Amino acid sequence: MTRREFLEVVKNGEINDEVIEKATEMLEKLDAENEKRRNRVSKKALENAPVKEAICEVLGDEPKTATEIGGEVGISTQKASALLRQLVEAGKVSKVDVKVKGKGVQKGYTL
Repeated sequence: MTRREFLEVVKNGEINDEVIEKATEMLEKLDAENEKRRNRVSKKALENAPVKEAICEVLGDEPKTATEIGGEVGISTQKASALLRQLVEAGKVSKVDVKVKGKGVQKGYTL
């Protein structure tokens, strides 16, 4: 059964064993493709890995803002902030509120 035939049969509401078998086959193929995609590491992730390591080396017990971390590592504040968010999601870094004189409360990051 071709994909077009499958869709025509589904559209007409003619569900039979062949249609169920085709749907199962298509779902298994989708699952396999999604699993392969999930396990693949993107080029950007590979490029960012050493930067994330450098960020972790810069961090200590005292909280630092993304601006401070970006300056020490040599990246923009925006990139530092994005990578810090990823590190927080991964559980490698903790986020806390820090009072910055003249700027109010900002996010600070510690190990």
